[in-house]
Order: sequence, then C-alpha cells, then structure tokens
Amino acid sequence: MSDFDPQSPNTLSLPFVEALYADFLRDPGSVPDAWRQYFESLGEEANGFASRPQLAPTFPRQRLFGRATTRPENGDGDGMIGTFVSREPTGSGDGARPAAADADATVDFARSAEALFRSFRARGHLIAKVDPLGAPRPMPRDLEPAYFGFTEDDLDRPIADPISGGAPVPMRQILDRLRRTYCGSVGAQFLHVEDTSIREWLQHRMERSENRARLSRDEQVKILRRLTETEVFEDFIQKKYIGSKSFSVEGSESLIPLLDLVIETGTGQGLSEIVVGMAHRGRLNVLANVMRKAPRRIFHEFEDADPEMYLGRGDVKYHLGYSVDLTTESGRAIHLSLCYNPSHLEYVDPVAIGRMRAKQDRVGDRTGDKGMVLLIHGDAAFAGEGVVQEVLNMSQLAGYRTGGTLHVIVNNQIGFTTLPEEGRSTPYATDVARMLQVPIFHVNGEDIEAVVYV
Repeated sequence: MSDFDPQSPNTLSLPFVEALYADFLRDPGSVPDAWRQYFESLGEEANGFASRPQLAPTFPRQRLFGRATTRPENGDGDGMIGTFVSREPTGSGDGARPAAADADATVDFARSAEALFRSFRARGHLIAKVDPLGAPRPMPRDLEPAYFGFTEDDLDRPIADPISGGAPVPMRQILDRLRRTYCGSVGAQFLHVEDTSIREWLQHRMERSENRARLSRDEQVKILRRLTETEVFEDFIQKKYIGSKSFSVEGSESLIPLLDLVIETGTGQGLSEIVVGMAHRGRLNVLANVMRKAPRRIFHEFEDADPEMYLGRGDVKYHLGYSVDLTTESGRAIHLSLCYNPSHLEYVDPVAIGRMRAKQDRVGDRTGDKGMVLLIHGDAAFAGEGVVQEVLNMSQLAGYRTGGTLHVIVNNQIGFTTLPEEGRSTPYATDVARMLQVPIFHVNGEDIEAVVYV
C-alpha cells in the first residue's frame, strides 16, 4: 500500500480507492496517513461522494424471490425472503401517505407478485396433475402466496396483466390462470431455455390458452374413433394370441391421436417425410393405426406363416419396420418410415437420426425443414440407457444436426420390474434432456384435450 501513489491512480484501482474513501468518511483515522492527507486535500464537496457516502445501490437490497421486508438504516438487516415492503403512512399527523412511499410500496408489491408468478412458471410442474393414478404430490412452499408475504386481502389488489394487454386485474385472477396453466394436466419446464424470445413465446401461448385445446365436435368424434380403433386392436391381440408378447399400448392409448396430430401438423408446416424410431411398447398399434399397415399382414407375420423368410435373421415381430406414403385428412402427402429396431431399446435413436440426415443430404435440405425425426421412448429406457445422452449431446453438432427431433416418452410408471425411485436419481425421466435448450412437457395421458394441445 505504501508503494501506491495517490496522485496517479489507474482505473483498475478505482474500486479500492473508493472503498478507502468511504472508510475515511466514516473514520479518518482508519486509513493510512498518506491516504488521509490526500482525501483531506479534496475538500468536502470535491466530487459529490461525501454528500451521500455509500457503495451500495440506491434501491432496496434484492433477495432471491423479491425484496427485503425492511430497509435497515445500519447494516444489512435480515428481512424475510421474498416479501414486499409494507409501509405505514408517515409525515404529518393527518395520516397522509407521502407520494414517494406510495410509489415504493407499489413497486415492491409488483416485484414480489412477479416473483410469485415466476415460481408457478418454474415449479408449477411439481404439483401438476400429470399422474393418471392421482398420487399426491407435496406442495412447494414457494407456490404459496403467504411465502411471499401476501395476505388474502392482497390477492384482491389490481396488478397489470400482460395477457390482457397490461390492464389491471385482481392478482387472484392471474394466480388462478397460472394454476390452471402450469398445475393442471400439463406440467411445463421451459425456463431453462436461454433464448428469451422462445421463453416469451411459449409463456404467452401457454397462458393465453391455459394449456388446453378447445376441441370441436368433429375433432372429438375423430379422437374417439381413433381411441376405439386402438382399443379394439389391443383387445383382439390379447384374445387371439394368448400368452404371446405383444407389448401392448394399453394404458397409453392417447399416444395414437397424439401421433395423428404430429403428422397432420407437420405436413401443414411443410414436412414431407418423418422417420420414426421406437422400441416395443405400442409398436404393433402404431404400425396398424398410424402407419396404416394392414392388420391382416401383421397377423400373418405374427403367426410365422412364412418362417423361411426370417430364417437366420433372429428377428421377431415387434422389431419389424415399415414405410408408407400417406395422404392426411387435409389432403397433403407425407412419407413415413418406421425403423427396424433391435432388442437394445434405444439403439434405434442414432439410426433414425442418421437416416434422416442422409435423406436431407441427398436432397440438399440444409435447413431441415422438409424432414423430421420422431422418437418414441419408454420412461425407464430414456433415463437409463447411455445412448440417449450421447444422441442428445451430438444432436446440435454440424455433422449430425437434422433440424430437430420430437421425443415422445410413454411413461408406464414402472421400468419392467423397477419403480422410478429405484431406477433413476432425478424426479423425471426427461431430466437428462435439460442439457439442451428445449422445452419439456409432462402430460396426463388420460386428458385428451391436454394431449392434443401439446
């Protein structure tokens, strides 16, 4: 310190000098003699610092979920996390609240409210009704208004609502909408996406619709018809081929209308080809009711009517692939390819993506707008097999990128014989996918309007 020249400080030392100057203003004897003499030579009003000596910001100290309950005059204080400042009227005895205090209280209220709203967007999925069996889920403390210091009366205070164009609405009304959006039949994880425009687009779309599809009668009839076809097919397999492995889609029948929607929506956005990769569960039903493979042909293969065709191949019925050209209900053409699948459930993932990349390279589709990969996983396999992480990790590299892959995870809540809490260290099978900048949706498969919306 003695080697430092107070008369010629450089810019890197300015924070150090300011800290010394603040110490000098509090107690001149606390700084070295050379610095004390230098500061005394500046005079009281030399730079304006002495008029309000502080190194902290002028606004109240920010906490994790809002501001401190108090603004202590001395020291840092220990206000409750996330609560807003509630100030009583001060000044003259007429009880009038100063305008500045009113403005500060309003800002504090709005910031604490926004912190509560953000908790629903970030953690509402933890209590979303995504389990068809209705298992109870513990309520996180930061989804309770009281955690942020709000009372019942506070919930009736108006606050600007972005969905209503900034119009003031009761805070309770916004909270109810957030509960329906993020704690209903769809749980969304999207705040880990770093692109602000993507987060804002998702947030606006989800909160405006409350994550619900408004289905017309024709759409409802179509879905009912597809579910009926799915169930009838499964019933026939179970009765006709008793004891045979069929890897039924039973319990996840809504997968079929979901895939219908993917294909219909994809063609409307310019897709001309989809490569599908999936393991065993639901494969026969997807072949029959999505790929439109003739059931007669499926049953013919099931009965090994031509065993010599598969002599030496070691393959089985639920490993077979299929390709078909389809015309959607909107009249658009699309080519679907279901990849052959080995017994190692997730090995098909890089095969399907590599197949699509080869197709794109062949036709010069450098943007990946014409083709898409659709991968269907089981929950235990997605979390438990390392090839999934490897595929996700490589998916954005220039040599492997295809423009995007849609992953659908069929969660039957047990991995063959293993419960989730004994098979993975994370709450969701999808947590490995959070390494990428992609939104993740957890959907209750028994709620068709939620499934179709997603």
